[in-house]
Amino acid sequence: MNVKNIRKIKEDFENGAIPKAEYIDAMYQNHDRLFEYADFIRDTDISKIEITDGSLIMTSRSAGIRMLCAEGDKRIAPIEILNFGSYEKNELDFILKLLDDNYTVLDVGANFGWYSLYIAKFFPNSKVYAFEPIPHTFSYLRKNIALNESSNIIINDFGFSDENKEIPFYYYPGGSVNASAANLTNADSVQKITGTVKKMDDYVEDNKLELDFIKCDIEGAELLAFRGGLNVITKFKPIIFTEMLRKWSEKFNYHPNDIIKFFADIGYDCYVNEGDFLKLFARMDDLTKETNFFFLHRDKHKEKIKRFVR
Repeated sequence: MNVKNIRKIKEDFENGAIPKAEYIDAMYQNHDRLFEYADFIRDTDISKIEITDGSLIMTSRSAGIRMLCAEGDKRIAPIEILNFGSYEKNELDFILKLLDDNYTVLDVGANFGWYSLYIAKFFPNSKVYAFEPIPHTFSYLRKNIALNESSNIIINDFGFSDENKEIPFYYYPGGSVNASAANLTNADSVQKITGTVKKMDDYVEDNKLELDFIKCDIEGAELLAFRGGLNVITKFKPIIFTEMLRKWSEKFNYHPNDIIKFFADIGYDCYVNEGDFLKLFARMDDLTKETNFFFLHRDKHKEKIKRFVR
């Protein structure tokens, strides 16, 4: 029985269409799923699911992060955790190794705030600047920051690129993490909206920030964001954690190896996470399976490189 039939079942009972005993049995087929989920989450990083008036909140086991979920969005972190047990756990664990508790962090492509909330939770003396240009997604980012009382997160309703301008974004209600400045799938459900992008250089300089760590996941537009931040990245030499996918970068007319070269030219090397250590990564090809990468500056991060690179 589909859970979404609950209201219809109740209407049928109230209208006299089904007797009381049949109504109770039909409703319990839905209610029984609550107990099924109570058992199911034991093996996941979700420790609690709260059903309140008009909302659904899930709490992570490892960090105690509470996240308000959007109905119909299949790819937000709590749903991914239910599906796969955890969400980018290896990457998050390694970020905790690399960060210090006084860092200035940029979360570019914050979505509902999973990375921002995670970093803010474990590094309460750091400042996390979160950027999300999609209005619907930004509204959930704001609510999740408030829900977790994360006072060290500053939210911004725009993205980063190599220019300051208004651009079209393509938003997928069923997968907000796949929103992009390019139409990635041409799906019928895609919604075209207008959003703002700015240059990272301008934002950092205007707000007098000193950068220590940048997380960037913007579905193919990563190189554009880095180009717009070339001056401040060169100046402050932050640790970089970014997604690089061939299929997405192709939509923006570049290859992930162009990002590797971009950073190599200013003193960085690229690494992939392997358990408790990093491994040097030289070049992406058609056989590359990794999608998330770390960039460390050869001089500024030499102690971290000595400690973590194998």
